[in-house]
Amino acid sequence: MIIGIVCYPTFGGSGVVATELGMALAKRGHEIHFITYHQPVRLALLSGNIHFHEVNVPEYPLFHYQPYELALSSKLVNMVKQYNIELLHVHYAIPHAYAGYMAKKMLEAEGIHLPMVTTLHGTDITLVGNHPFYKPAVTFSINQSDEVTSVSESLKEDTYRHFDIDKEIHVIPNFIDISKYKKDFTDCQREMMADRGERIITHISNFRKVKRIPDVIRTFYSIQKEVPSKLIMVGEGPEKERAEELSDALGIGRKVIFLGNSTEIDKILSFSDLFLLPSETESFGLAALEAMANGVPVISSNAGGIPEVNVHGFSGFLSDVGNCQEMAENAISILKDGKTLQLFKKQAFEQAKKFDINEIVPMYEEIYQKTFSIL
Repeated sequence: MIIGIVCYPTFGGSGVVATELGMALAKRGHEIHFITYHQPVRLALLSGNIHFHEVNVPEYPLFHYQPYELALSSKLVNMVKQYNIELLHVHYAIPHAYAGYMAKKMLEAEGIHLPMVTTLHGTDITLVGNHPFYKPAVTFSINQSDEVTSVSESLKEDTYRHFDIDKEIHVIPNFIDISKYKKDFTDCQREMMADRGERIITHISNFRKVKRIPDVIRTFYSIQKEVPSKLIMVGEGPEKERAEELSDALGIGRKVIFLGNSTEIDKILSFSDLFLLPSETESFGLAALEAMANGVPVISSNAGGIPEVNVHGFSGFLSDVGNCQEMAENAISILKDGKTLQLFKKQAFEQAKKFDINEIVPMYEEIYQKTFSIL
């Protein structure tokens, strides 16, 4: 099958999942064409089965905001005709599903029928898409898709609750390639991040308010009182400066390391003993899954799709949003005893295996086949 994939090419979860999916599909014999404004960060190498087509947006003084949706839909039409793309898989409702629909209609005028699968990832529904300015366009784009998927039951329920959707939404969870998670670090490398005997606690996100970054710092503040530890903060975003100020105000500035964005997430996680994710909401919790795939137990909120990933008392613990004290107590119960920590590390990895890419990709292939049967 020749598949066009439209996604954001950045560090965000939707782009990561879309890229990993495309690479996995290529390994299974499909021809994949990524169509976006920049080569996806996880797309290290192109091959005979993987292609990248850049969307360029010419700048005209006439436009106050350059029309990316128009450039994208035109690029999709050209790529479909040039490479005989048989199916379009768009990730994130805005602007991709909307641009995909416009491309479909332009192609129909030329007698070309292009099925489109739309995958909903989270903020395209719960934040951006739910804004009154965008809601009609998002609703229309979802309903005009041939098939729709979401990454969790929680997100599916949110979509039906916030939008007037008449399409069936299929839940296909996010995934990881479990075969890639092999620890090859040395104790010497680990000690570059923490002293001998210290636990390493990690948080990875885009540092937006919804991630409740101050809660990460406050939870760690209580943990480090009982367990010698360092906190590794990975990512960039608007809440980073506030987190740095709070760390200094609590007197733990030297115990909190801000690394910024990193392409070595798996190496950082392989050093880690615990992952903190106290988010206000998460459509799925991909960062938690990546931590668990590295054998890192997760202390998280019980919001959104996180409970579908992190199993309370097995791969980690769940607490109500904002309950930093309980999160800290649960973390300490794992970290204080070496045997308990090793048990939770093993169980976290076992939970992650349920989301292995080889279990999930066939679900997408089934959806693709379903779109063709509809046509």
